[in-house]
Amino acid sequence: MAAEIRLSPCLNDNFGYLVHDASTGATAAIDAPDAAPIRDTLQREGWTLTDILLTHHHGDHVGGVAALKEAYGCRVVAPHDRTAALPLVDLRVAQGDVVKVGSLLARVLETPGHTLDHVVYVFDDDKVVFTGDTLFSLGCGRLFEGSYPMMWDSLLKLRALPDDMLMYCGHEYTAANVKFALTIEPTNPALLARAAEVTELRSAGQPTIPVRLGVEKSANVFLRADDPAVAAGVRLKGADPIAVFTELRERKNKF
Repeated sequence: MAAEIRLSPCLNDNFGYLVHDASTGATAAIDAPDAAPIRDTLQREGWTLTDILLTHHHGDHVGGVAALKEAYGCRVVAPHDRTAALPLVDLRVAQGDVVKVGSLLARVLETPGHTLDHVVYVFDDDKVVFTGDTLFSLGCGRLFEGSYPMMWDSLLKLRALPDDMLMYCGHEYTAANVKFALTIEPTNPALLARAAEVTELRSAGQPTIPVRLGVEKSANVFLRADDPAVAAGVRLKGADPIAVFTELRERKNKF
């Protein structure tokens, strides 16, 4: 893998990520929840920030943009939806666009649902995807702006990515997501294995991210609303996947 990735815990439970291309020295932040932790990581590594790739407009993902841009003069890349309040944008991107970070290539997928402007960044050559607040480990984002069919379609885009791709999401929500998922599938072996791993990681003070997409495809109920076992778990045997997904997300909202 050419890309070097560093994780910076930010705010209460956000993740800030740095993606570094050693061959050119280029470094991109994936979202900027808070400038200080990201600057600390840059200084520790001896890297210079060249780009910020934003997934969506929520304040806990863009709050550090202004300070980082002032400090480094970096390029700010953001979703093409101009109705969203995104600060200091230099480049707008949409489905299928490719963003260069030095010699690294990030393919853009539009994943509306959590917000209408949400995008994710897929580094195919490096087998990593930054999913923002669309997909979490064992969970998915709450719908603030989009519809349930829209969000399900976005999750299907992510499910179609290779099993060996590493997923980096926007928040450390995994332990809470485990508790909910076990109410739906208490005997799923993949979920139980991931639950044990999460307990071990959190007990050691370690993040639960990254995780391979293949694990999520087996254990994440929100990615499997078309699985009969998940439908049975919400008493909707034979129902349309969108109906099952809607029930799952509504239950999680109240959990």
